[in-house]
Parts: sequence; structure tokens; C-alpha cells
Amino acid sequence: MKTVFISFDQAHRERIIDILDRSGCRGFTSWATVEGRGSVDGEPHYGSHAWPSMASAILTVVADERVEPLLARLRSLDAERPKLGLRAFVWNVEQSI
Repeated sequence: MKTVFISFDQAHRERIIDILDRSGCRGFTSWATVEGRGSVDGEPHYGSHAWPSMASAILTVVADERVEPLLARLRSLDAERPKLGLRAFVWNVEQSI
């Protein structure tokens, strides 16, 4: 099992959930509003007067074989609108209940 953490501009929310569905990733936990800025480029997501956009985040735990198709779809979405911001990180699940 793998954990996939996805951080994205709120404008991507419906598309991200559709990608999860199409990738066979049913369960997830989401945070509607998170703040941050990318490590490379793009604009900060602070929800302030100067930087009004906000980000969201989703955490999903999936079978190993679902990770690559999920990441491929996320890469494609990010390529469509690279300035919005979308990042995904994967790590191992050691245990779960």
C-alpha cells in the first residue's frame, strides 16, 4: 500500500476527485483550504489580499499498482494548467487498521 498526498489549487478540486475515481482510488481525506507556496515557481496560496488564491489537499491510500496510473493522470492535469499548482508525493504505508 502507498499513501499519495496531493496538494493543488482549489480550481482543480473536481478534476482531482474525478481522477481518483477513474484511477480506482475510492477512499480519501481532504482538507478544503490549506496555505502554501511551491518550492520551484508559481504563486503563493495564502488567501490574503496580496495572494488571494487558496490550495486544497487530499490524502489517499491505494494499492501499489494504482500509483503510477494515478500519477500519470495528475501529471497530465498539471501540464494543462501549470501555473495553478499541483503536486503529489508518495510514501509507503507501514501499518494500518
